[in-house]
Amino acid sequence: MTRSVPRQEPTAMPRLALYASIFCVLSVAAAVVSFVQGSWLGIVWVLLAGLSSNMTWYYVKRARAQKSVTG
Repeated sequence: MTRSVPRQEPTAMPRLALYASIFCVLSVAAAVVSFVQGSWLGIVWVLLAGLSSNMTWYYVKRARAQKSVTG
């Protein structure tokens, strides 16, 4: 006898989290380019990468919490 087990669908990443993660990757790339060129402006890009990374986690967690509350 085969039992049917419901599969859990992967959840889509919220749009703001996706934008924040793309910005994070781009700001890391900009920081690398800045440091390779010898510019200290890369520090600003590193800080922006950290901020956008935190924003990504926030939006992902918020979407998971809203989904668990609404069912």
